[in-house]
Amino acid sequence: MTVTIINIGDELLIGQVVNTNASTMSRLLTEAGMEVTRTVVVGDVYKDIWVAVDEAMSESDAVLVTGGLGPTKDDITKKLLCEYFDSELVESEMALENVKRIFTARGYELTPVNRAQALVPQCCEVLNNDLGTAPCMWFSRGERVTVKGESKKVLVSLPGVPFEMEWLMRNRVIPKLQQTFHTDIIINKNILVQGIGESFLSDLIEPWELSLPENIKLAYLPVAGMVKLRLTARLAGDFPLSTFHFPLEGLYALAGQYIIGEDCETLDELVHKTLTERGKTLATAESCTGGNIARLLTAQAGASSYFRGGVIAYSNEVKECAIGVKHSTLEAHGAVSEETVREMVEGVRERLGADYAIATTGIAGPTGGTAEKPVGTVWIAVADATHTVTQLMHYGDRRQQTIDRTTNQAYSMLIKLLNVSA
Repeated sequence: MTVTIINIGDELLIGQVVNTNASTMSRLLTEAGMEVTRTVVVGDVYKDIWVAVDEAMSESDAVLVTGGLGPTKDDITKKLLCEYFDSELVESEMALENVKRIFTARGYELTPVNRAQALVPQCCEVLNNDLGTAPCMWFSRGERVTVKGESKKVLVSLPGVPFEMEWLMRNRVIPKLQQTFHTDIIINKNILVQGIGESFLSDLIEPWELSLPENIKLAYLPVAGMVKLRLTARLAGDFPLSTFHFPLEGLYALAGQYIIGEDCETLDELVHKTLTERGKTLATAESCTGGNIARLLTAQAGASSYFRGGVIAYSNEVKECAIGVKHSTLEAHGAVSEETVREMVEGVRERLGADYAIATTGIAGPTGGTAEKPVGTVWIAVADATHTVTQLMHYGDRRQQTIDRTTNQAYSMLIKLLNVSA
């Protein structure tokens, strides 16, 4: 089945708000076996919305619309859909009870304006929005798509608030679309590769890639010093999933030395998963990365089970007093040196009582470099109780790129040390 996404809002067109809804919806729909053929952004203009909806309904099996469902005068989606489907607004008992529940829980008085949130086109089916007052509305029209002998075409109107939209997509809309259109099964698998560029990796694994079955597609997704390989398999809805597996033997035979892990979107997710499963703890000492390594880990639920803490040792004084770098080491070798990063990683691991530690020190730029240590020079170290591993990297003069690549390189080094220690 094909899907068009329409995101409504002047704030999206003028760049005041980043349109994260489109990417979230596309990802969820693709994972569910549906093909997103077009994404449209349109302002709060009645005629423009009408044209976008009419074109999408003529071209796609399902049209998903976000935005314009609030209680204020600039929210016009509901009235437009009522006219488009030749219906009339009526008060939905389900939607009204939901609005009352939310206002009671928040201690607010239900005003006539907010009660109007329960008005919906009579021809739609309301999908209850547990997280907000704007209803999710499901419209059906018999036109083009044949499903078991019955013609189906669907439009779904969702609130534009991202967390409400995503909850509705996962719990209401996608299950109902799958039931209505009997979609294929889509299975994705991620392989994280580090230490080889995208083009070199492509050449290396070409024999394996060419041998993949037609129903399995491979995508290369380069991200800050690593490459994520995403395998996508499309299977019939009645396929016995217990018998399916991705053919990875050939990939590992060709590129196994560069593969860091599987089934995670990012290296920080892989570190999080590995430390959690093994019951090991981690501490960090960051200079040039400014806390980025710790930030990504602690953004994930459950990080407290393994993350002991981190020190942003940006100045030499903090390197000395907080994590025990010797003044003589800094005097003799400088802050950006193997000797300093070694003392940083060993000091923070010992002082914070962790099984493992990461340390970074470098010149992120765009200024501060010298002939001996140009901008982009970075030292990274990882350590456990018996091993300390250091690595010198040169990343160029793009500050954020240096921070991101250093972060991923540090994670990669830690994963390798974890595997050695296992």
